[in-house]
Amino acid sequence: MEGKDKETSVSLEGRSERDLTMVSEMVDVIEAVGFFVGFRRTQRKVCLNLVRRLKLLLPLLEEIRELGSSIPARAWSYLANLKKSLISAKKLLTHCNVGSKIYLAFECEAITNRFHAVYDKLSQALEDMPYGELQISEEVKEQVELMRMQLKRAKRRTDTQDIELAMDMMVVFSKNDDRNADIAILERLAKKLDLRTIVDLELETKAVRELVKDRGTHNAGSTDQIVDILGRFKLIAGIEETSVLDGPVSSKTLEKCLSLLVPHEFLCPISLEIMTDPVIIATGQTYERESIQKWLDSSRRTCPKTGQVLTHLSLAPNFALRNLILQWCEKNNVELTRKDVYVGCESFSTALIEEISSLVQDLSSCQWDLLQESVVKIRMLSKENPDNRILIANSGGITPLIQLLSYPNPKIQEHSVTALLNLSLDESNKRHIAREGAIPAVIEVLQNGTDEAKENSAAALFSLSMLDENKVMVGCLNGIPPLVYLLQNGTSRGKKDAATALFNLCLNQANKSRGIKAGVIPALVRLLRDKNLGMIDEALSILFLLVAQPEGKNAIGQLSVIETLVEIMRDGTPKNKEYATAVLLEIGSDNSSIVLAALQFGVYDHLIEITRCGTNRAQRKANLLLQHMSKCEHIP
Repeated sequence: MEGKDKETSVSLEGRSERDLTMVSEMVDVIEAVGFFVGFRRTQRKVCLNLVRRLKLLLPLLEEIRELGSSIPARAWSYLANLKKSLISAKKLLTHCNVGSKIYLAFECEAITNRFHAVYDKLSQALEDMPYGELQISEEVKEQVELMRMQLKRAKRRTDTQDIELAMDMMVVFSKNDDRNADIAILERLAKKLDLRTIVDLELETKAVRELVKDRGTHNAGSTDQIVDILGRFKLIAGIEETSVLDGPVSSKTLEKCLSLLVPHEFLCPISLEIMTDPVIIATGQTYERESIQKWLDSSRRTCPKTGQVLTHLSLAPNFALRNLILQWCEKNNVELTRKDVYVGCESFSTALIEEISSLVQDLSSCQWDLLQESVVKIRMLSKENPDNRILIANSGGITPLIQLLSYPNPKIQEHSVTALLNLSLDESNKRHIAREGAIPAVIEVLQNGTDEAKENSAAALFSLSMLDENKVMVGCLNGIPPLVYLLQNGTSRGKKDAATALFNLCLNQANKSRGIKAGVIPALVRLLRDKNLGMIDEALSILFLLVAQPEGKNAIGQLSVIETLVEIMRDGTPKNKEYATAVLLEIGSDNSSIVLAALQFGVYDHLIEITRCGTNRAQRKANLLLQHMSKCEHIP
């Protein structure tokens, strides 16, 4: 005993130094994450909340550092666990600070689960902390305990914005739908993820390459999707690169203007110089006026970038881009070389405004030919260019287009609802269109129009319902039953349009009940069983929203549905299996009879396989379901 005491006494000084080092390392971790400023938009709120909570531990660590004696052995083990949990928190926050934005959005639920795992580790490390042995003041103790209780109460949920991002990605990844609406969704995704400038895309490319390197062949399917969407973002920005994964990171344009890092969209595709007088040609592409005029004066009648034949030779000034260029130049102290930058722009501006104004007036014409010509031109102009959507709306085009939704000719209805769909892609137009009374008229076309009119009506409701108030309006105006009917009886594209609209609408609580009453669950189950349609993910994602409703849980919990879910977990794609496991976990978490039924259909072996080879989220859901099964009666 005496020898042991002597050994303890001799090592006291060393242990004190070790104690100080450990506490200093924990302080360094917290202070380091406090300097993070670039959290990705999809996780920004939860990241900032975690950083704020971690900072509440600094007074605790400062008091421990001021402790006169060595840290007692029992307290040491608690602090060692706390250090491990802080390191885990820093690793996660670092990932959300510099990791791939697309991955973080694509796997938003998995990231949310990682945050809650960190919460659990922190809470467990702080539980029963021996404050007395560490001589912690009562004030600091109360502060830390309050923080620990906040961590325990943190709700496990996915923000609406993240769900909308997930649904947007689902639409974009669809290989069978190349509508203009999909391009708009892709543009909206790029905006939400802050992936529109050349610098942001270069940083994302590096992050994706690191992701691919870390993952290797694991989850290759989702990795391919991430690489694919990054490539499509680059195409939108006009960056030409052979591969996201190979070759130099910087594009040709970046190499040419490396000193300035001029945003790619500010450069003329012909001269590769910053535009001083950007104009839009018939294909919707933008060029420097002088460069494209020289091209046209040489008897060329195609678009230099796309190769498309030009339907007309008019040049419309791109005012929105011009203003962005001016703002960027002012911010970066860049002087444009031409002083007479916008000479003559007003005449072109007036011409374009007069053309659109004339077309809008013709929308009320009694002459059939003139009416049809004007609505077709308005439809095409609203499709070609974002600025045109603003000009058409500002010229009063929305009201007559809504009135034409009731016109007795089906083709006029079709062109009108499609033009409104295009106009709704502009965020500022969504409220305007709804305020002018479009929603009931669009619902009428959805019920009685041509196949294409029904499809585009559903797409218009999806676009309009991105605003929460419009979700409520569509539901209250009985827009969900015709969407359910289109989901059951529409064309392949119509069903996809209906599914995306229903998903968006069912983010609203009241609309979930409306959808269930309208029979959406049987329609979704039929989609699950139609493997040729390729809409299993869409159907399961909507079912997952509805399963939280008691009536939804009862309907989805039918034996035939359980059997279908089990079959998908056996034969589906990795993403199919992930969604099916998530739905089965929700309906079986408080119902042992459902778990027993799933076992009778052979789910156990499929769950074991998913825990080994499924996506990250699927593995977590499968493990939770297996744990729940082990607690149910009569289950070995």
